[in-house]
Amino acid sequence: MRSAGRAESLMVSSGVGTFIETEGEAEGTGHKRTQGRELLYSTLKWLVAWGVILSVYVAIFHFDKLGQLQQRFMSLFMGAAAFNTGVAFSLLAMTVFVWRVVLVCRYRSIEPCTDEELPRCTVVVPAYNEGRQVFVTMESLAQSDYPAKKLQLIAVDDGSVDDTWHWIREAEKKFRGRVRALRMLTNQGKRHALNKGFRNAWGDVVVTVDSDCTVEPQTLRYIVSHFVRNPRVGAVAGNVRVLNRDAGLIPKMMDVVFLYGFDFVRASQSVVNSVLCTPGALSAYRMPLVRKVLKEWLEEKFLGRPVKIGEDRGLTNLVLREGYHVLFERKAVVYTEVPVKFKNLCKMYLRWERSNVQQTIGMCRYAFTRFRPEGKLGARVNLIVSVLDYAQVLAFTGFTYYYLIFYPTACAFQLLLVTIGASTVSFLLYLYHRRDSDAIWAFAYGVFYVLALFWITPYSMLTPHKNGWLTRQVRQPKTALRERENLAAAALSGNPF
Repeated sequence: MRSAGRAESLMVSSGVGTFIETEGEAEGTGHKRTQGRELLYSTLKWLVAWGVILSVYVAIFHFDKLGQLQQRFMSLFMGAAAFNTGVAFSLLAMTVFVWRVVLVCRYRSIEPCTDEELPRCTVVVPAYNEGRQVFVTMESLAQSDYPAKKLQLIAVDDGSVDDTWHWIREAEKKFRGRVRALRMLTNQGKRHALNKGFRNAWGDVVVTVDSDCTVEPQTLRYIVSHFVRNPRVGAVAGNVRVLNRDAGLIPKMMDVVFLYGFDFVRASQSVVNSVLCTPGALSAYRMPLVRKVLKEWLEEKFLGRPVKIGEDRGLTNLVLREGYHVLFERKAVVYTEVPVKFKNLCKMYLRWERSNVQQTIGMCRYAFTRFRPEGKLGARVNLIVSVLDYAQVLAFTGFTYYYLIFYPTACAFQLLLVTIGASTVSFLLYLYHRRDSDAIWAFAYGVFYVLALFWITPYSMLTPHKNGWLTRQVRQPKTALRERENLAAAALSGNPF
């Protein structure tokens, strides 16, 4: 008996030891993978940096040869027209850039309201097949620096086929009396899910947050304060950052792109009270105004078909049309996940670009009318710039392919130089705001966009009637969910990266 007992004890001890050893080996392997990934990214950074330096060096010391090739190209049929068109668009781009720089220098964040000043606020979170992540999102919202008695949190399950409803109910149980769970029996789309939340909201201001996002504690206070300080404000866009920045090269590049799109473009639009798109990840609206346009927004059509994408840009358009200001708040920060795979990135961009085409056409219907008593010029200029961007894409695409046929090497090199020049803005902006060497990914993204993503805008212009969401997934791996939880916890602690 004793021998058997010792043997059993030895087996148990051996099993525990083996388990601990295996677990330790797994942790060691994970650490090595992380180190290897960091080494790879560091090496890529150096390669990108030296590529930029070498390209500029060649351009400076072989400028005369490039000039000769340019003269040959201009002698071709339509060559002079292509060159002059390029010069015209370049001058236009520089003018718009200088204008935006002046506006950004004038941008200031709002002075946050006190608890007594803050209005009642409802946050609506639509979710579809989001699983446990929706619980993490609701948890971050419940931990906001906002008076609990003035805050209503609503999570809407848009007919999910996974365990999303279970996690919404878990959030409702944990934050009893603060979170309300709503369910749609069938999947009807994000607009209808938001509509269900809007119709159950009692706040004076309604905030929309995507179910794969995490907000900082002060976010709601900053974004809502605008509605107290200025009665002319109808909507406010939040500052979106990348949550899964370390998940791959695409998220790293997207982090640079997001900073440019929000801290530069939207900040400049905010100064003229005309942000063209409040992002789905985080936006706030004046509730009486939402109720006024809700039916029209819900039944929006394009070319006779119901619009199923671009609910954020569509609602922004209606707010602007009603004569209200749309602003951007830099300190209202939200972290969202972006695609890691190229295929999913293309799908996301296609959805965004098709929505932009639809809503740009929609904005043309009222932008040159007396849609508000003051400050119409800024909205009109931003609209004109958007339209000219589409014209530039068409002209650039045609002339570039034409040029590539006759002088492929020279064209490719000049295209590289133009890309480097355009990417320098994002590089400097990221370096200024983040003080991080990841700014170098601005150049990598520029080349990546020209080689792999440039087709999306012209294709979207040809297919704006397509309404597919494209990026919805039914299941997500458990490892991905655990990684999201860790990233969300880091974001809440104030050290997301």
